[in-house]
Amino acid sequence: MNKKFVIFSISALLAAASLAAQSPATSSSLLGDDSDSSGGSYRPAATTQNASVTFTPLSRIAIGASFSTLGPGVQVTTNLASHLNLRATGNGFAYSTNFTTNGFNATAKLNMASAGIAADIYPFRSGFRISPGLLVLNNNKVHAAAIAAGGTSFTLNGDTYYSATGNAATGVTPLSATGLLGLNSTKPAFTIAAGWGNTIPRDGRHWSFPAEVGVGFTGAPSVAVNLTGWACQDQAQTQCTNVASATDSIAQQIQTDLSAQIAKWKNNLNPLKTYPIASFGVAYSFGLRNAGVQ
Repeated sequence: MNKKFVIFSISALLAAASLAAQSPATSSSLLGDDSDSSGGSYRPAATTQNASVTFTPLSRIAIGASFSTLGPGVQVTTNLASHLNLRATGNGFAYSTNFTTNGFNATAKLNMASAGIAADIYPFRSGFRISPGLLVLNNNKVHAAAIAAGGTSFTLNGDTYYSATGNAATGVTPLSATGLLGLNSTKPAFTIAAGWGNTIPRDGRHWSFPAEVGVGFTGAPSVAVNLTGWACQDQAQTQCTNVASATDSIAQQIQTDLSAQIAKWKNNLNPLKTYPIASFGVAYSFGLRNAGVQ
């Protein structure tokens, strides 16, 4: 039995049940009161039609796809009450790029992976909703690896240094760096959003196009940078050191400048402790086995 036949059968049963429930009231209201002893004319009573359907809890499910600032994702929703849905989301995205910064030729990889749950509350008889939730999995991060060719200048905290030219005989290697930016210092993270569109339409429709805008309180981003190799204070490369040295004054100054530079980067990224969330997508809802209307 194919899926379309099942969906059609469920829809037909729901429609039949709805008509059956309305039939007694409709019949009596159409007949009205024509018992006028003087032979008065027939006067049908006014009828009303309720466009919404109240489904039993957990009787329907919606599966959808979305595009979000957390990356492309999927959403699964079920109904809990007439004005309340429970929604689970999952997002993932990966991207690589090359760029130059502070004298370094870098390769950066963006990896986004997150999952969350939210309660979709519909306070009015419309598609508007408020959705508090939790980002229970948050592995959004950027990893970068960079190298400064020998003789290339770079700056840390406003001070200029030069990457050493490699020399196999002396063990000197050009300066390289690795860095990690994490957007996930608070776990789990509280989220709040406002949106439009009920993924389980109460009028019985199947398709919906939900959208929302909100924020996730993910905390201040974490930044970690590690330098390896040799660097020099002068372009002539007469004052050079292994930056990992714990005793060389040049190496100590480089590490001090690096710490100050990281602090500046963290300050610039501080607004991301409240991560913006914007999403729009499409969803299809259908009834579950043994589900019905109230």
